[in-house]
Amino acid sequence: MAKPRDYKKEYEATDGRPKDIKERTARNRARREAMKKGLVKKGDGKHVDHRDFNPLNNSPSNLRIISKKANETRQPSRGGKKKK
Repeated sequence: MAKPRDYKKEYEATDGRPKDIKERTARNRARREAMKKGLVKKGDGKHVDHRDFNPLNNSPSNLRIISKKANETRQPSRGGKKKK
């Protein structure tokens, strides 16, 4: 039987770092602003894309609405496992 995952430990090792928290907050802010403008809504399969890959740059010229699939294919490699 596999050992149960320690989600708290995983969070602290990756998503809990101050830089990651700041970037996630900025991405969420961009999404909320797009929702206020009516560009996206919950469950519509759209993503708010940062053209320069910098989530801290939420200027209107850097943001665009694209499909989930298009956003996933344009992301830079993060060195993780490849899906088959």
